[in-house]
Amino acid sequence: LYVDNGDIVTSAGVAAGLDCCLHIVRARYGAEAALRLARQIVLSPHRQGGQAQFIEHPVERSADADRFTQALDAVRAALGETHSLDSVAEAAGLTRRTFTRRFQKSIGTSFGEWLTSQRIELAQRLLEATEKSMDLVAFEAGFGSATSLRQHFSARLRTSPAQYRREFSRRAGQDERMALSH
Repeated sequence: LYVDNGDIVTSAGVAAGLDCCLHIVRARYGAEAALRLARQIVLSPHRQGGQAQFIEHPVERSADADRFTQALDAVRAALGETHSLDSVAEAAGLTRRTFTRRFQKSIGTSFGEWLTSQRIELAQRLLEATEKSMDLVAFEAGFGSATSLRQHFSARLRTSPAQYRREFSRRAGQDERMALSH
């Protein structure tokens, strides 16, 4: 998305430029400032490279495509459950190899990377909208434990789930609005 060579930072495209700007803010002013800015401009605080993983490509309409889409929808609806590549491929009516090829072509990333991203997004929503414990958020998002949630969260978003909750929860937004109004 962007390249940082110390004295030269560069990116291409509007969205990558925004990612680059957040990187600069993060580097100069810290993760909290970058997270606040990302929230204000309604942007993911940190996207991984590989732009294709964020672009959904249309899937051709066929019986296989419909089963493929239904299988992915079923995974999204039950992220807290275990989803193996083989079981999802079977639900899509495809061999593991065909499913993997179609998934990569349609989504632009591996099934495992996509599944982790979906779980991270669910964890973010739960952290923002609920006061559920870290263990419960981890379980509902499919990470199994708060430790696993912290590891994945830190690797993807460069912050902890607790810090994310402090920055982005509804309560944090209410506290900030209250402070501004006084």
